[in-house]
Amino acid sequence: MLLTKEQISEQMCKHAQQKNGLHDLMEIMIESMMVAERSEFLVDNPGNKGNGYRPGSAYGHGRKLEFRIPRDRYGNFHPQILAILRDQEEECDQLAGVLYTKGLTQEQVGDVFDQIYGQHYSKASISRMVDSVRSQVNEWLERGLEAYYPVMFVDCVHIKIHRKRSVASEAFYVALAVTEEGTREVLGIFNMPEESASGWDEIFVGLKERGVQRIGLMVADGIKGLDTVLGKRFPNTPLQRCVTHLKRNVFSKVRHGDKSAIAEDLRDIFRTGQRQYTLDMAWTKWQEMCDKWGKDYLSIKRLRNNADYKAYMTYLNYNPQVQSMIYTTNWIERLNRDFRRVTRMRTAMPNDDSVLTLMGSVAMDHKSYDRILPRITCDKKLFPDKQMEEYENDDFYDNK
Repeated sequence: MLLTKEQISEQMCKHAQQKNGLHDLMEIMIESMMVAERSEFLVDNPGNKGNGYRPGSAYGHGRKLEFRIPRDRYGNFHPQILAILRDQEEECDQLAGVLYTKGLTQEQVGDVFDQIYGQHYSKASISRMVDSVRSQVNEWLERGLEAYYPVMFVDCVHIKIHRKRSVASEAFYVALAVTEEGTREVLGIFNMPEESASGWDEIFVGLKERGVQRIGLMVADGIKGLDTVLGKRFPNTPLQRCVTHLKRNVFSKVRHGDKSAIAEDLRDIFRTGQRQYTLDMAWTKWQEMCDKWGKDYLSIKRLRNNADYKAYMTYLNYNPQVQSMIYTTNWIERLNRDFRRVTRMRTAMPNDDSVLTLMGSVAMDHKSYDRILPRITCDKKLFPDKQMEEYENDDFYDNK
């Protein structure tokens, strides 16, 4: 007996009012539409036949829909309604991933979906949705790398995470590099409880396993032992210590009233962009500064002849036009601020994997890193393979 349209609608309304009724109706309608679609497909493809069903599923209104997908003998039938459902599911996954990586918690993402779709999505549903983001990030963090990077910046950002029923700040190591094309690229993000030279040693080994063979210049803060580790894993790679970190260290040794004068002396020592200014000249000025302020501060006097501080002046061996780009870790510290921005909405992250997912997403989507840095490739030491015509009119500096 055929039912009228009104009778069908009445029965559907009654069923929808029952527990899980709407869910059942959605499954029935999707399956019925695919069966009808197959029937039309077989009419247009004589000689082909229906060949039973295979199980399928999709997500709708925050719940999993399960149904049978009709098949044909030759495997040529692909239901259009199924493609639409998958597109919608991918859009939901993408939206959840974007919201999560912008700093919202899973519960907050669920609230957004509740407002948009009219039904609450559980943490489990949201977690499933961001799984695709997590997979993409993990694949990206393990990708192969280039053999040579002209400049690499390394630093750590500390983020609170839960571990063994307690909360503590842990170090997340970040390696940011300048590519041979003159763009920037995050090479890796790694978690260890504390920052140490041995930790960087392990990370350098990992980078080499992923393809890195040579680094033109390493830029880092003042962590002890890094120079030894660098010499071990990447021999002949110069180390540039961050001048900003040095200034902070010197400021911590003097009274507040003397900071302005010392800052002026430090600016005079750590000049950039001057062709005639050399490392030897900077070292002489450094010693003069230590003599001047060492009369009042013994801690500064002790720095006078410490050759380790020449590592803060390595940048003077390079083209003046790139010196301001390589004498601090400012680029990677700006990136670390972006990392903190997406994690600070949470009192503490649930685990290290969630932190790596967020940080990796931020790094992958950093659009400014796609732009070529102006004049960065003009240094012949860092970019030896660049065509000579790029330097033909560069009489500003003869890189020695």
